[in-house]
Amino acid sequence: MKKLLLILSVIITSQFSAQTIINGKVTDNKGLPISGANVYLDATYDGSTTDKNGIFSFKTEEVGTQTLIVSFLSFETFTMVGDVSYMKDLSIKLREDVNALDAVVLSAGTFAAGDNSKVNVLKPLDVVTTASALGDFVGALQTLPGTTTVAEDGRLFVRGGEAEETQIFIDGIRVFTPYSPTTNNTPTRGRYSPFLFDGITFSTGGYSAEFGQALSSVLLLNTIDEPDQEKTDIGIMSVGATLGNTQKWDKSSVSVNASYINLAPYIALFPDRNDWKKPFETLSGEAVFRKKTDSGLFKLYGAFDTTNFELTQEDINYSEGLDFKLKNKNLYINGSYQGALNANWSLFGGLSYTHGNNNINIMDSDIEDFENSIHAKLKFKNRISNRFKLYFGAEYFATDFDETYADASVSPVSYGYNDNIAAAFAEADIFISKKLAFKTGMRAEYTEIFNDFTLAPRVSMAYKTSGKSQLSLAYGNFYQNPSSYILKFNQNLKSQNTSHYIFNYQYNADRQLFRAEAYYKNYDNLVKFTDEFPDFNSTYNNNGSGFAKGIDFFWRDSKSIKNFDYWLSYSFLDTKRDYRNYTAKAQPNFANTHNLSVVGKYWIDDWRSQVGFSYGFASGRTYTNPNQPGFLNNKTKAYNSLSLNWAYLISPQKILYASINNVLGFKNINGYQYANAPNANGHFERRALQPAADQFFFVGFFWTISADKKSNQLDNL
Repeated sequence: MKKLLLILSVIITSQFSAQTIINGKVTDNKGLPISGANVYLDATYDGSTTDKNGIFSFKTEEVGTQTLIVSFLSFETFTMVGDVSYMKDLSIKLREDVNALDAVVLSAGTFAAGDNSKVNVLKPLDVVTTASALGDFVGALQTLPGTTTVAEDGRLFVRGGEAEETQIFIDGIRVFTPYSPTTNNTPTRGRYSPFLFDGITFSTGGYSAEFGQALSSVLLLNTIDEPDQEKTDIGIMSVGATLGNTQKWDKSSVSVNASYINLAPYIALFPDRNDWKKPFETLSGEAVFRKKTDSGLFKLYGAFDTTNFELTQEDINYSEGLDFKLKNKNLYINGSYQGALNANWSLFGGLSYTHGNNNINIMDSDIEDFENSIHAKLKFKNRISNRFKLYFGAEYFATDFDETYADASVSPVSYGYNDNIAAAFAEADIFISKKLAFKTGMRAEYTEIFNDFTLAPRVSMAYKTSGKSQLSLAYGNFYQNPSSYILKFNQNLKSQNTSHYIFNYQYNADRQLFRAEAYYKNYDNLVKFTDEFPDFNSTYNNNGSGFAKGIDFFWRDSKSIKNFDYWLSYSFLDTKRDYRNYTAKAQPNFANTHNLSVVGKYWIDDWRSQVGFSYGFASGRTYTNPNQPGFLNNKTKAYNSLSLNWAYLISPQKILYASINNVLGFKNINGYQYANAPNANGHFERRALQPAADQFFFVGFFWTISADKKSNQLDNL
């Protein structure tokens, strides 16, 4: 019996002696205790949680080298590998998780629209339900601060920059001809339908070193990665028809969208100020194919459109008007792959090809041009840690532009240029904490046509001042080659340059967002020429300069009033330039000092309808009155426009949609055209440049056929 008790005593003693106590204290970086943190040995059931003082203690029978894990929400997980016998009286400090939802966001100069963005100024739905936009993503972006109202053009003019200074990318690859062709005093539209896109990032300045050849801004469009279901979309409109279809398989999918627009029936009902010989007509198609791999996603996007029209426009120098005829064909193909190489490395590669052809007849002149462009990009990302991410890559642009001119007195003459640009970039995201982050990078470019090498540093910083607000700063150098209308005549130039300085404040609460951003831009090496328009005989140089400074405000609120969502944006712009054929530094004729947009959308349950409005105001723009001394010496009256829209759900998948632009019929004036020579009294006659039509009416029926019998095209209107 005594032997048995002795054996049991030895067993019990040895059992207790095999247990090890692991204890310590968990705090944050400021030394404050963290209560409720999970502390445990990996791959075991041994562990505990910290008390209100951050203290933990537990026993384990494990021996030797083990892995101790400490985790808590909004903090980085702590890992310790070592012998359990040394895991006593530990002092563990947890670092804030910089990837948490409440972490700081590098946002200076950037407006995001997408479900994956931490801070959304716009939602994907907003891009196509804004009353004044008429389904054009560019039209919706023109309601944001930093943009300038140039009603007769339709492209994006950003913070004192010309439209050519904004570049558009699809899935990270550049689009060389993003707008449909048009004629004088008639706004263009973006070529690409919002049907296939789910994310938009619009940078009004200070953007990443990954992107170049843009002096003012970049617009990034991302195609849908994965459709949620198979469906067919049908649209019958007062100006044409659309048809879309999506097919989905296990690891791949394809979406197609076709559109036919013909303004002949509309113009027959609502004639405008133009004398149309053949009203505007366009046929377009888009398709995107997606294929999932074991570690990434391949996408192939293609778009084709053809446009033609013929008209006679009023012209003060031609009593019978100015005849204009245009035929255009455009093809864009874009392939990209994004995937993971391992746990820390990922890559992105893409290639695009653009082919554009314009055949233009102006009176007796015949102009035909061809553009073939390529963009190739390869980018790597190394996630060294949650706090340090490194991006680097290289890209190549190539453009071959040829144009032929002929008229009754000139035999056909050909001219053009080849532009090849090689670039490399590197950039790092550095998160000091949840409150402080930096982005710094460098872009290097070599332009073969000028034999010119440039270096462009970029840096930005963001600091979170509270749980709902933050401050951001950004600086960057940006280079861009002159546009085709210059390079086709002269290549003895160099890259144009601008520097951006940006200060941003942002407040982001529950369904409420406020942004204020001040900026300064300095322009150098802008192109000047001697004649009214660029020509063979013009003299060119890079002696132009300029500046743009201002402040932008944005407020969005979808909380205060039930079912009502609205935003306000205001921009103040002070800018002057000495470039092109300017005789003095002056405010360019595309710049407004004041721009205001008010957009609202209200859902009415009883009517099964969404009604919306969009009001735009812009102060007058400069023009030169030759009857008075000075250059760009007068301003037009202010621009005003109020647009309304109404979407009525006939059934969950059928929508009746109507909109009216400039419902109050404001008589806007875009500028003035003066006679080439004075009259007998020495006075230059003029005519007002008015829109082709003061108002535009649109009606459409949209039907979606899908398996869930709920999806509709409200997000495409």
